[in-house]
Amino acid sequence: MRLAELSYKTVQSISGPLLILNRIAAARLGEMVQIRTPKGDVLEGEVLRIDADHVLIQLFGEPHGLDLTRTTVSFSDSIKQIPLSENCLGRVFDGALRPLDGLPMYRSGTWRPIIGRAINPVARAKPEQFIETGITAIDALNTLVKGQKLPIFSCAGLPSQQLTADILKHARTTDQGRFAIVFIALGLTQRDYRFYLDTLETLNNPFVTIANLADRPVVERLLAPRIGLTLAEHLAFDRGRDVLVVMTDMVNYCDAMREVATAREELPGRRGYPGYMYSDLASLYERAGRIKGRPGSLTMLPIVTMPEDDITHPIPDLTGYITEGQIVLSRELHANSIYPPIDPLPCLSRLMQHGIGAGRTREDHRKVTDDLYRTYARGRELRRLETIVGREGIPEHERRLLDFATDFETGYIGQGSERRSVITSLDLGLRLLRQYEVSGYAPSDPNQSAPA
Repeated sequence: MRLAELSYKTVQSISGPLLILNRIAAARLGEMVQIRTPKGDVLEGEVLRIDADHVLIQLFGEPHGLDLTRTTVSFSDSIKQIPLSENCLGRVFDGALRPLDGLPMYRSGTWRPIIGRAINPVARAKPEQFIETGITAIDALNTLVKGQKLPIFSCAGLPSQQLTADILKHARTTDQGRFAIVFIALGLTQRDYRFYLDTLETLNNPFVTIANLADRPVVERLLAPRIGLTLAEHLAFDRGRDVLVVMTDMVNYCDAMREVATAREELPGRRGYPGYMYSDLASLYERAGRIKGRPGSLTMLPIVTMPEDDITHPIPDLTGYITEGQIVLSRELHANSIYPPIDPLPCLSRLMQHGIGAGRTREDHRKVTDDLYRTYARGRELRRLETIVGREGIPEHERRLLDFATDFETGYIGQGSERRSVITSLDLGLRLLRQYEVSGYAPSDPNQSAPA
């Protein structure tokens, strides 16, 4: 540790949000610095790279008013930290943890670096129990489990924003008193920001929001997820809460990463994104989970708008490698006015078996889900045949599968913005199977409701 703060006036070059200094005696990666402009304004920055006595610094702001001769850079010998407290709940902050709700900053005696670290695999507890999102296609067919990271893949023009809002409003756990939401929004326009503020006003769950606006410096977009996740870790592992982290949109985060990498003149990887994008995304996603001996959990729902509707694009591709499944929105279902337009066939929750069985036995939940998937897939396959031979060319006993697929989409997947409990979703699925006498399900009495 250095005994005193070191200050330099040796700025060699300024390139966008990056400064290069020379003749630096002591510095360390991730160290926070203060940059004082000739007019006396103070900006913050972070040491990105050290090469002998040359140091690359990333500004947390715009480089207005800086010059090469009169700019002073002071090294603090500390890394970026934020205050931690449950008083953050109910608050809205920007990407640098500055209040946006007009209230003063909360006080705390506990500070922690935002870099964080992935949970040690040996210390990880097995994911168990579920988080109910109120969305049938997730709760019944691809159950979200505490400690899981489950991305939502969308396309431009699809209602991912409305789906995000519905999840924020409807999500809950069996122990509602310990539940909290951390909402991280990246690159928001003013219109999107107002939409989410209106949504937050309707929430019954405790929440904290990190909102990075599109007109803010690009570097702030890289800080926002780490600040939000550090708060989430405190609420989950220090305060024992079940925390659901919703992050939108990860494409804006990766584009910011590419912009900074270009300014640093790094060699580009796929589609111009830096080669370390996989490890960078993993450093965020792997902060989700449960820890042995601690009651809380951190569950993550990142939203990714796939560029050009391409699921093989580097961002969704790498996200799929790191996470435990995916929820995929369908342009075809959206064109048919089905909301939410979640296509169940490419969807997957790899940890679903650890969280199913709420209100029913695990075997009942799995059987209903498997039969719904199987029958819907057969109906979808017959649709392709129908386009060739027409409905008349399909045997009578198989036409009911076409009708099943239609009813499944419009009445089961297409629930609108209403909230459904997982029990209601399973009962609806059971009723649909019985209606079409699928897989040995006996037809039920139309005057008798499904079992509760």
